[in-house]
Amino acid sequence: MRNPLAGPNIIGVSSGAGLMTLIVIILFPNYYYLAPVGSFTGALLSTLFIYFLAWRDGAAPTKLILAGVAVSSLLSAGNNIIMTFYPDKVSGVIGFMVGGLSSVNWKHVYMIWPYALTGIVLLMLLPNKLNILMLGDESAVGLGLDVEKTRFIFIIISSLLAGAAVSVAGLLGFVGLIVPHMTRLFIGSDYRYLMPATIFTGSATVLLCDTLARVLFAPVEIPVGIIMSALGAPFFLFLLRRKGEY
Repeated sequence: MRNPLAGPNIIGVSSGAGLMTLIVIILFPNYYYLAPVGSFTGALLSTLFIYFLAWRDGAAPTKLILAGVAVSSLLSAGNNIIMTFYPDKVSGVIGFMVGGLSSVNWKHVYMIWPYALTGIVLLMLLPNKLNILMLGDESAVGLGLDVEKTRFIFIIISSLLAGAAVSVAGLLGFVGLIVPHMTRLFIGSDYRYLMPATIFTGSATVLLCDTLARVLFAPVEIPVGIIMSALGAPFFLFLLRRKGEY
């Protein structure tokens, strides 16, 4: 999207995935194994809706951000409505709403690995197209790239990966905002190297924050989402100050 403020939790992708996962967890607990499918569906539908709202002779990055913020707010209201109507089950989903790994085990890994692996493999096959896309629409068209088709493919892939992550870790914010920019400082902007590096740095960042969440207030374990938010909010403000034109 060529916008440093674009992250799945900012533009509404995670909110869509979270709402569908919450519906599965609360309304259909016996079908929890379908949470990744529901999460992917929610992420995809919310992304397409955002894309539709922002579309006018092309989807400008700024319009996508604004539409995403609005849709994210709407979906968050949906989450609150569900929890209001099912107060007896709220305590079981607080960790999901904040984002955490305390209850994650190998069963969850087995549940999401087909979706995550599929998304990662597809991304590894398309870095050159993403490099061209990041040059801007006019330059990409001049180089023979079908911009809208390529962008739609990446929407599908990002929804698949976001859905898989949200279905297990919950609404873990700021990972998609902090990690790519942090990695870009060391790797550069070539997506042939940036994407695989981001996978490892993202995993390491979440692991470090999860460790801090477990030991800082031991024996009490706080959700890792709190640590990520504490780190992500200042970084988000830093981007706002640095990229005032966005």
